[in-house]
Amino acid sequence: MTGLLPMRLTGPAKPLVFGGHAIGHTLGKKGIPDWGIGETWECSDVDGNVSSVADGPLAGTPLRELVGRYPEDLVGHGWSGECFPVLTKFIDASGTLPVHLHADDETAQRLEGQANGKTEAWHVLAAAPGATALCGLKDGVCTEQVRAALQAQDFDAVMRRLPVRAGETIYVPGGTLHSFGPDTLVYEIEQTSDVQQHAMRWHMQDGSPVDDEEFAGNLDMLLQELKTEPKPEFGPGLAVPVDDGVGQTFLCAGPYFALERWRAGTAAPIRRRFATAQVLSNVGAPVTVTAGQWSEQLGRAQTLLLPACLETVEISGPADVLFGYLPDLDHDVRAPLMAAGFAPHVIAALGE
Repeated sequence: MTGLLPMRLTGPAKPLVFGGHAIGHTLGKKGIPDWGIGETWECSDVDGNVSSVADGPLAGTPLRELVGRYPEDLVGHGWSGECFPVLTKFIDASGTLPVHLHADDETAQRLEGQANGKTEAWHVLAAAPGATALCGLKDGVCTEQVRAALQAQDFDAVMRRLPVRAGETIYVPGGTLHSFGPDTLVYEIEQTSDVQQHAMRWHMQDGSPVDDEEFAGNLDMLLQELKTEPKPEFGPGLAVPVDDGVGQTFLCAGPYFALERWRAGTAAPIRRRFATAQVLSNVGAPVTVTAGQWSEQLGRAQTLLLPACLETVEISGPADVLFGYLPDLDHDVRAPLMAAGFAPHVIAALGE
């Protein structure tokens, strides 16, 4: 045992053109600039954006280095990967995100020279009445129709437009063309990757125009990576009562990640056991988090990385928190949900 403790991590706040002030003003996140922020990366091992430990005895240590030093104590028994496997973000789509996709694993390895692609999920924290998302293609749409629509920037001609409601989650497999916003605030969990292909006439970093040559090349690559089959749907998740006033909702689950939302009142705390690292993000009021002899307050929209070797955590209520992690699908997801009476096909709808 290494004695690893819960870790606060550094992460960039990205001033993307679709961003606004919701992460700071609505969620209450402190320590970010008071200008248009599109994303805060809460836990990242993406090249160029690797989180580091923010304080304590390991302060300044990059997450990549910790994975190399303590693979099993940090990530979980049997882990041998080079990178931390899960990436999490708050995303403020005050404006509309670019229409884009992320390659799946096979395509990323074949065309991008990357170890893996990026499947992701969005858990909606807030959305204006009438908010929508574009996700996946309409039935019967062929690749040439997609090309023509993207060239014309007529996305609704080929893409499915879905209603967006706070509290719902959608699991988006790699290769799925998508966008969301405006007036939408989400928590995103995904594979550790930044591979992406855009279909826009502007750059999302600063809104500057994409010239015709670059745009044509972007479309060619996007269409090579496009998957026409996925048709994801938003859903409310599967809720399980845990204790007096304590509820656990499975929001999504697949081979790359799972995400749960736990709520508690004051009659009983959240008590959670785990075997793999947990990315704990607070989407409610400040709470006290206790793991063994370690106990600290976790503020609004703040995140902790809980190493696997801790095995248990307790959170005092009232609480409203998210747990993202790399699951053993049978043990962590299917078994508890089947014990709660959910049918296998209902559980399968949480992800791939």
